Amino acid sequence: MNHQEMFERLFENKLTHEEARSFLINLYHEGESAHDIALAAQVMRNHSIKLPISASLQEQIIDVVGTGGDQSGSFNVSSTVALILSSMGCHVAKHGNRSITSKSGSADMLEELGINLNLSPDKQVKMLEECGFCFIFAMNHHPAMAHIMPIRKSIPHRTIFNLLGPLTNPAGAKKYLLGVFSPSFIDSVSNALLELHTQRAYVVSSDDGMDEISISSTTQFAYVEAGYVSRGVLNPTDYGFKLAPKSAILGGDASLNATITRDILMGLLRDAKRDIVVLNGAFALFVDGGARDIKEAIEKIEAQLDSGKAYEHLQKMIALSKTL
Repeated sequence: MNHQEMFERLFENKLTHEEARSFLINLYHEGESAHDIALAAQVMRNHSIKLPISASLQEQIIDVVGTGGDQSGSFNVSSTVALILSSMGCHVAKHGNRSITSKSGSADMLEELGINLNLSPDKQVKMLEECGFCFIFAMNHHPAMAHIMPIRKSIPHRTIFNLLGPLTNPAGAKKYLLGVFSPSFIDSVSNALLELHTQRAYVVSSDDGMDEISISSTTQFAYVEAGYVSRGVLNPTDYGFKLAPKSAILGGDASLNATITRDILMGLLRDAKRDIVVLNGAFALFVDGGARDIKEAIEKIEAQLDSGKAYEHLQKMIALSKTL
């Protein structure tokens, strides 16, 4: 039985616990290829509860997302970036969950800000159309994970599922700023994105162990566009940022992380936390097509924060989510 058939049987709950466990363990020891990751992601997408999005809107969607598992203890950088982008006319379908490896997952922090996340797929699309943002609660859109999760938990090491979350957005995102927990997975994930017909993406992993673009270190990346992948290393100092210790971007529980995000959106923070958001936001804005280059993208993100428009947009988003 080939890998595609095995993935199909896994998601259809047609494998015994031991068959599924052996399959995932063997994949891990073989080393999951880009093709394996793309196959699994496609099968997982096919079995997800999708958002009823028009073809034209789907082409515009971007996700700013990481695999998690980096144990960095940072605040919710990608969620903060997603909120800023949505205030700038982008359409961000944020695929995420509650905390698994951190004190505050994206869902926990966004809920603490006051956004109603308990929306049906139709209402999520309404949010996306009217305010350029929706949150896609992973646990509500991937029902097959209910029987797969106990299998994962019985395995004493990571599995392919530690890589799949960002690739399985039920809104069918075509553009990504996607972080992976180790640079060793940049090539396989970026080539999987090619197989999945992604328009444009940056796949990033920092040399100090973050699934973000770091403000404390260099970050390795792959850029995916027009059927090609190019590799490189970026240094925050090349874009005018000062390196800061990782301790400067630490977060905490949902309440603290929501306060950090709120203060960044209001233009109150002028420290490393703002810098890492501006840097990641610039690369995401470039991927989305909202800037000619990273320099212009940085200027646009900074201007948006300084103007207070990002915070104003958050208030509109909160109000809309509660009326739907």
